[in-house]
Amino acid sequence: MQIFLIILGVVALIAILMYNSLIGKKNQVENIFAGVDAVLKKRYDLIPNLVASVSQYMEHEKGTLEKVTEYRAQAMKPGISDDQKIALDAKLTSALGAINIAMEAYPDLKANENVMHLQRSLNEIEEQISAARRAYNQAVTDLNNAIEMFPTNIVAGWMNLQRRAVFEITTTERQNVDVNALFNR
Repeated sequence: MQIFLIILGVVALIAILMYNSLIGKKNQVENIFAGVDAVLKKRYDLIPNLVASVSQYMEHEKGTLEKVTEYRAQAMKPGISDDQKIALDAKLTSALGAINIAMEAYPDLKANENVMHLQRSLNEIEEQISAARRAYNQAVTDLNNAIEMFPTNIVAGWMNLQRRAVFEITTTERQNVDVNALFNR
């Protein structure tokens, strides 16, 4: 009987440790995502200034500017899911990259001090977003591993924990930049 109680105590202790570990990982993912969200908010706040500054120069790039504005508006809506935020972030990153490439074709725009300051600010925020994404992806990977690996997968199943999505780059971002196309505009 005493051995049974000891075994039961050890099993209970292991279950408690696994539960606490999963809660810690889940909370870490949520905390880091909140940090990503804060940096994305800084980017969203900067976008209207950038769009307003470059729109007069880039009339034929109007579609790109409209996409950036649309993605920003969607991302600022209350109640969107983390997965939707991740998808919008990928679209917005791609559209902002197109603006950066298009800006190279406008010497007057590159000489505008306000636009250059906005560009530097956006680049700084993009670096912060990149660092935040790496931290988030690592925390999500740790959580997803714990959710899938035995024996914590049993406790994760009882807790109804689900895999989380990581930030991924788009297919176009994986492609090499065509430098010839940039210089032959």
